[in-house]
Amino acid sequence: MRQVAIYGKGGIGKSTTTQNLTAGLAEMGKQVMVIGCDPKADSTRLLLGGLAQKSVLDTLREEGEDVDLTAILKEGYGQIRCVESGGPEPGVGCAGRGIITSINMLEQLGAYTDDIDYVFYDVLGDVVCGGFAMPIREGKAQEIYIVASGEMMALYAANNISKGIKKYALSGGVRLGGIICNSRKVANEYELLDAFAKELGSQLIHFVPRSAMVTKAEINKKTVIDFDPECEQADEYRTLAKNIDENKLFVIPSPMTQDRLEEILTQYGLMDL
Repeated sequence: MRQVAIYGKGGIGKSTTTQNLTAGLAEMGKQVMVIGCDPKADSTRLLLGGLAQKSVLDTLREEGEDVDLTAILKEGYGQIRCVESGGPEPGVGCAGRGIITSINMLEQLGAYTDDIDYVFYDVLGDVVCGGFAMPIREGKAQEIYIVASGEMMALYAANNISKGIKKYALSGGVRLGGIICNSRKVANEYELLDAFAKELGSQLIHFVPRSAMVTKAEINKKTVIDFDPECEQADEYRTLAKNIDENKLFVIPSPMTQDRLEEILTQYGLMDL
C-alpha cells in the first residue's frame, strides 16, 4: 500500500489534480482511497458526482462515537473509496485535528484493507499547522507530491513545504516524489518548474497543461477522464497517474534559501529585482 500526500499552496488545484490523478489510477485497475484533509470537504466531489459527502467530524458530532464505516466512506468513480475529514465548527478549535481524528477512526474501523494499492491525502495549504502536517509527521504518508505552478507564491509555498518534508524525513521515512505542475500559462513555466524541481534534488513528475476541459468537467461534477475520456486532457492525467505509479525517485529535498529561489525566478524572467 502506497500512502501519498498531495501538498501545495491554497488554490493551486490540489483537489482537482488529486481527483483526476486517482481517476487515472482507478482506470489502470488500482484500488484507491482518497482522504480529504480540508475543512471545506471538497476533495472527493468530482469522484462522487457532486455528492456533498458528510465529513467524519460532522458524523461524530451528530451520531457520537459509535459510527459505522459506511457512514463516512463512500465509493465513487472507479470504485475509489472517498472520505472527507471535515473540520471543527467555525471559530472553534484547530482544523488540523480533523485529520488526526479521521485517520485514527479509519484505522479503528478497518478502512485500510490489504487490497488497497494507494491512499491519497489531499492536504490543505502549506505545512504550517502541526495538524496539517500529520500525514507525514506520524509516518502515515511515505511519499509526497507538491502541486505548483510558475507563479511566485506557488513556488515560495512549494519551497516552504520542502522544508517541512526535510524536517520530518530526518525522523521518519517520508520522501518527496516530485513536483506536479498545474499550469497557469506563465512565461517559461515548464523550464522554471523543471529547474526548481532539480534544485530540490527531485523531478518534475508531470506538466499538466491548462485546459478549459477541466472546468467543463467540474461544472458537470466529474473528473475529466469520466466526463470526456477521449480528450487530450484526459490523457494528460493518465500520464501523470502512470508516472507516479512507475516513480522510483524519492528524495529528502534540499530546500533553497530565499536568495537562491529569487535567483531562479529572476533567471526565468518572473521577477524584476
